[in-house]
Amino acid sequence: MATDKQHQKWDATRLPDQTGRTAVVTGANSGIGLRAAQALAGAGAHVVFAVRDPERGEAAARTVNGSTEVRRLDLADLSSVREFAAAWDRPLDLLVNNAGVMMIPQQQTADGFEMQFGTNHLGHFALTNLLLPHLTDRVVTVSSGAHRWGDQRIHFEDLNMTSAYDPRGVYGQSKLANLLFVLELQRRLAESGSAVRALAAHPGYSATNLQSHAASPVARVFMKFGNRFLAQDDSAGALPTLYAATQDLPGASYVGPDGLGEMRGAPTLVGRSAAASDPDVARRLWTASEELTGTRFPQSVGTRG
Repeated sequence: MATDKQHQKWDATRLPDQTGRTAVVTGANSGIGLRAAQALAGAGAHVVFAVRDPERGEAAARTVNGSTEVRRLDLADLSSVREFAAAWDRPLDLLVNNAGVMMIPQQQTADGFEMQFGTNHLGHFALTNLLLPHLTDRVVTVSSGAHRWGDQRIHFEDLNMTSAYDPRGVYGQSKLANLLFVLELQRRLAESGSAVRALAAHPGYSATNLQSHAASPVARVFMKFGNRFLAQDDSAGALPTLYAATQDLPGASYVGPDGLGEMRGAPTLVGRSAAASDPDVARRLWTASEELTGTRFPQSVGTRG
């Protein structure tokens, strides 16, 4: 017989009514982004699929029971980010910074940034700042337990990792950057008196196509095995994102699974590394990101009612 504790586990059936709300989900064409989009739209939200390939986005949107639209967004190209933001002309309740790349071979974005740092962090940094004047509720950025990988530091002396490229360590740096971004964004929002909150989430170990592009053949084999036998499915992986997107949580909260090692389970508030909690490093990363992207925290953001 199920225990009372099991009955209390949060899942997508407990999503509050989202009628009248608008959400942008980056990378909504597959994986946890698609599952989050499906759940939000199913609860009544109008969900914008912000995707690099509109054709794939349209195909994904057709699987959703609810109100959707598809707009092109390539986070690896700042001109695309600016174009997406410039076309936005109405209030936006929720921005989910979900899209990303993982442990890929060394590549550069259209602007010459290392691809993982440029896509996972800088693209979302620019998008968020450009959309903030329209935001009314919250920004949820998807990080990862991988923020604890490697030497757990931001390589300010070589952000593009030109001297030594390690796909795993570089991915870890990008996920650490996600958490530092949320920390400093929330500080700035609070300081400005904004009603908008910045939160982070991670999916645990979830089976998606993200792992299939790893640079190392050994890593691809290991993750294929893990996806099949160890991971939770992408619907479960989307629950921390949905929890962060809809529950009344403090700014800068971090949500992940409640199971062993935060690998799987129901969403709950989780901790982060000391490196991801350093306000001085967060400010320094923000300044560097402003310089690299040419975007700034806006003067006009939603204020407390």
